[in-house]
Amino acid sequence: MPYHWDKKFDKAPATTGAFSRADGDDPLAILRIWPHRSLPRSGFVAFLVITILLLSLPLFGLLGTTALWGLLPFLALAVFGVWKAVERNYADGQLAEVLSLWQDEVELVRSAPHQPDQIWCANPYWVRVQVHETGGPVPGYLTLKGAGREVELGAFLSPEERKELARALQETLQQVPGRLG
Repeated sequence: MPYHWDKKFDKAPATTGAFSRADGDDPLAILRIWPHRSLPRSGFVAFLVITILLLSLPLFGLLGTTALWGLLPFLALAVFGVWKAVERNYADGQLAEVLSLWQDEVELVRSAPHQPDQIWCANPYWVRVQVHETGGPVPGYLTLKGAGREVELGAFLSPEERKELARALQETLQQVPGRLG
């Protein structure tokens, strides 16, 4: 799963009261969500080496001829294009969402490359987790509703992962001290 929970419900909050989040208080739970990385960096190196070998195979018959020098720039351009495309994919994959949960606040921070962070905050008591089977941009569209806004969560996850995440998020919200039902 491309997400990870870090929960700390086993201990009491450092401060008490209706507004218990003070500067420096650790969240009760942190959820980190990221896109799938189907090709790790080590796999990228192997992929690039295999691509170079396969693209250069037809050139072995042209060794020692001037035609080799005519085709070599196109081979280099093709390898460069593949390398740049995969590097761009890695850069775009830096997208991440972090949901922090305190007793009196839920904060969702969406970090995307080349864009400012998007931040949404609400009271966990009023936050509702919704999975829209139809009508959303993707099947199983997962949203959080609260503080007068509805924000999407994990749009880059598969529909099954979004549904599982919705169940886990609902269970975690139920564990917040002071929250009813």
